[in-house]
Amino acid sequence: MKKFINKKENIVEEMINGILKTNPNVERVEGFNVIVNKHFDKNKVALISGGGSGHEPAHMGFVGDGMLSGAVAGEVFTSPTPDQVEAAINALDSKAGTLLIIKNYTGDKLNFEIAQQLAQASGKDVETVLVNDDVAVENSTW
Repeated sequence: MKKFINKKENIVEEMINGILKTNPNVERVEGFNVIVNKHFDKNKVALISGGGSGHEPAHMGFVGDGMLSGAVAGEVFTSPTPDQVEAAINALDSKAGTLLIIKNYTGDKLNFEIAQQLAQASGKDVETVLVNDDVAVENSTW
């Protein structure tokens, strides 16, 4: 497989910049590896997912009307940190609540649930759903 990598230290930053240039309907949350739908209706439930970079177009490629409201990118094959996830929750600031869609990986589960607790402690309505139908995992039952 061919890959276009300028410097491995810049992969995530360049990936986010590429998404911003190709999708005028998303914007970056300043200082974080988070993008959100510019046109998100704060009266609707926010849907946020994310995970380690290196699986593009997941997750940032799925941000848009009728899809994810926001996405959080970790470093390559590394879960996003709780503060990154919390930044997405705060940026979308949904009046109807937020649903975090978590993939069943230890780091994702841990960090998204910590972000949920932090957001709930500040008065936000945040719930989670765990998805685990990944056929890429060895010994998958799917």
